[in-house]
Amino acid sequence: MRVTLFDYGAGNLHSLSKALATEPGVEVHVEEDPLRAVDTDVLVLPGVGAFGLAAARLAPGRNTMRLALERGLPCLGICLGMQLLFDSSEEGAGKGLGFFAGHVQRLAARRVPHIGWNQVDEDSTLSGAKLETVYYAHSFVCRVADPSLVTAWTTHEEDRFPAAVRRGKVVGVQFHPEKSSTSGVAFARAFLREVRS
Repeated sequence: MRVTLFDYGAGNLHSLSKALATEPGVEVHVEEDPLRAVDTDVLVLPGVGAFGLAAARLAPGRNTMRLALERGLPCLGICLGMQLLFDSSEEGAGKGLGFFAGHVQRLAARRVPHIGWNQVDEDSTLSGAKLETVYYAHSFVCRVADPSLVTAWTTHEEDRFPAAVRRGKVVGVQFHPEKSSTSGVAFARAFLREVRS
């Protein structure tokens, strides 16, 4: 199974690559070209960086990538990667993929960024890995037009926001599985096993 991380020029992809490669039979590749990134079995949008820069790197292949997702290409969007699955963000200019209708907004909280461990409520994202407590590092959250696509919730101070969203084989998570200890790695592996079957 070929898993491709789309590299939009920010962040450390090493820990994420390492976590995904723990699943037997998985080969992880890193691709900077959004048009070539969809030539894969699973696309991963990693979770470090700023929306504006990432959207600019995505722009030349935005329509191709969106079409690939609509046609059933499995995708895991992590933190910023989840936000790129939405229409736009107040963090920066540019368009996201618009696979999920909605907008990314700054956390409505006194303490921003939200960094550290937090509980997950009502998780129904994957049958193979139940989310309970995971690691976050973010200042912006997704506001979903259709709440039925939210498969898990988290609350920081008074702001309740999606911890995970899902439509078909596309999953977005606001937390970092690769930093969420064994349960986070188990979640990433369960996603790969589910979309492979």
